[in-house]
Amino acid sequence: MGVQDFLVVTVIGFCFQAQILSSLNLTCNPNDMKALEDFTSSLKTVVDGWGSSFSSDCCKWEGITCNSSSSLGIGLNNSIDTFRVVKLELPSKRLAGNLFASLGTLDQLRTLNLSHNLLMHSLPTSLFHLSNLELLDLSSNDFSGPIPVDIELPSIQFLDISQNLLNGSLPGSICDKNSTQLRVLNMAPNYFSSNLPQGFGNCTSLEDLDLSTNYLTGTSDGISKGIFRLRKLTRLNIQDNMLSGALSEEIGNLINLVRLDISTNGFSGTIPDVFHSLGRLQNFIAHSNRFGGQIPPSLSSSSTISLLNLRNNSLEGSIALNCSAMISLTSLNLGSNLFDGPIPSNLPSCRHLSDVNLARNNFPSEIPKSFENFHSLSYLSLSNSSISNVSSALQILQRCRNLTTLVLTLNFPGEQFPADPILHFEKLKVLIIAYCRLTGSIPQWLRTSSRLQLLDISWNQLEGAIPIWFGNFSNLFYLDISNNSLNGEIPRSLTGLPSLINWRCPTEEPSPDFPLFALRVSGRELQYKRVWSFRPTLDFSNNNLSEAIWPDFRKLRSLHVLDLKYNRLSGPIPSSLSEMVSLETLDLSHNELSGIIPPSLVKLSFLSKFSVADNELYGVIPTGGQFLTFSSSSFEGNSLCGHDASPCPSGEDGPLGKWYDKSNKDYTGVIAGVCVGFVFGIACFIGIDRYIWNF
Repeated sequence: MGVQDFLVVTVIGFCFQAQILSSLNLTCNPNDMKALEDFTSSLKTVVDGWGSSFSSDCCKWEGITCNSSSSLGIGLNNSIDTFRVVKLELPSKRLAGNLFASLGTLDQLRTLNLSHNLLMHSLPTSLFHLSNLELLDLSSNDFSGPIPVDIELPSIQFLDISQNLLNGSLPGSICDKNSTQLRVLNMAPNYFSSNLPQGFGNCTSLEDLDLSTNYLTGTSDGISKGIFRLRKLTRLNIQDNMLSGALSEEIGNLINLVRLDISTNGFSGTIPDVFHSLGRLQNFIAHSNRFGGQIPPSLSSSSTISLLNLRNNSLEGSIALNCSAMISLTSLNLGSNLFDGPIPSNLPSCRHLSDVNLARNNFPSEIPKSFENFHSLSYLSLSNSSISNVSSALQILQRCRNLTTLVLTLNFPGEQFPADPILHFEKLKVLIIAYCRLTGSIPQWLRTSSRLQLLDISWNQLEGAIPIWFGNFSNLFYLDISNNSLNGEIPRSLTGLPSLINWRCPTEEPSPDFPLFALRVSGRELQYKRVWSFRPTLDFSNNNLSEAIWPDFRKLRSLHVLDLKYNRLSGPIPSSLSEMVSLETLDLSHNELSGIIPPSLVKLSFLSKFSVADNELYGVIPTGGQFLTFSSSSFEGNSLCGHDASPCPSGEDGPLGKWYDKSNKDYTGVIAGVCVGFVFGIACFIGIDRYIWNF
């Protein structure tokens, strides 16, 4: 339940009162006015629509809702009725500064929402002693330090302090002092590092609990004495912590659970066979733990489970799903386990199953012929699973009429890439068959997959030319054909790829419930489910390509990575490459390029990786812009001077001196763009040099 859902429940009670108050001539309570003025004085920013210059009545300020004292049942002071502040709502106003303790004197406050601002430092203790407060949302700020140990919020129903920098212990006393109405509690992500407090077991009305992405410790026994007693829970998110031990069977007490996420912890042992008690559970996410044994029968025959993610554990044996019972299953992720035996042939009978990841297991077999009838299948990853017979695999999978993503990397060692002209994948958007050492050439049947957005057939042994018809893929923005034995020139048609000329982030793009790619940063796993998260890339490196680099590459203004290293390309570096304004990586090293480094390349403000090493270039290394950040290894193996290489001859009479002076004059102004390049270089994309697919 979010803030909006809660407000639907609470707003009805205020509507009737507002109609009565409209006819009264009441003013803001002076104590409430003083509290609000103190609050604004602690901010570094101005609150629009606030202050005496706007209105002397604080109840008319933006984000403020008031009710009369009499309507709230408060005794009148000297027979004078006033307005009392009952709501303070200023989300997403870019408020910066400290949160002043004066807000704790708003003793009739029901709703306080300051989410999605830039507020910082510690949380005032007074906020946690507002006896009438029902909703407190301070999420998505920069609050730090511990939260008060002594919490007394007897009316609280919704508490969200997620996405801050808070640390210390969790408030186990939150439901000790009559706060039994609490329904939603969200404290993720922060930096809490305590054990899960048993006091949470007193929050008997709790329906939604999110403690994910902290540093919480403890065992399942400790959890069972607290959280596992909350029978009204519908959503429990404790993923990405440091919890350990066996998962208690008492989790079966949470009979109303709809979503359970315990992933990225240290749970071990077997998964308890209690899912027959969880008759409403739809999502069970337990990846990246240490579970062993087999999938329990009550889970593999659950009629309510729609998403099952057990990736990256040590589960073993054969995969035995009761598809006749699992009528709701849509997403299955069992990748990176110890499963063996054949690929389960009954998966097509899970009639709603669309996303399947069985990668990084041991299936020394072929794709079952029954997959021809897998009409619900949209995403399939079987990478690194010891499967064989790529020709049979593609012939079978082409009949999956809704297949959009196919990842078969690290299989079929040394087989031939099928050239059967009748192969046809009409809806395919992502095809990854890399690291297979496939022989042959790029097959003609690929041209019929006109919807391709991402194609990776790198690290094979393919020969022949790059097909001209690659340029007909109107949606292709990521092409990796590196580390093959392709020859000939780069087709000029590739300089006209529409998605690399005028790229637009799609507002809606279907994605699987498991990531195509996962990267661990500072001990935490970042997952990328959308194919559009990847940087627009052309990688033709480590082949035998020859001839010149087309000046028309300038048209690819949305391209982020152009990697042409280790080929036999010749001729000059086109100065028009400076028009590829989104370039972050340009690697032209280990070719046979000649001439100078065009000084116009210093205009590439986003360029963070550049190399022309080991070519036949001469002249002065351009100065200015991002070139100030490149090491000497980017230019070695040429006849270049300047930068960290050998000094250039002095004097203006020689051609070298004149060129050098002109380049400095024309382009030193570009230096100002360096900072902009670092800050705004990546908008919709992740910046990593090499994607390792999450098979």
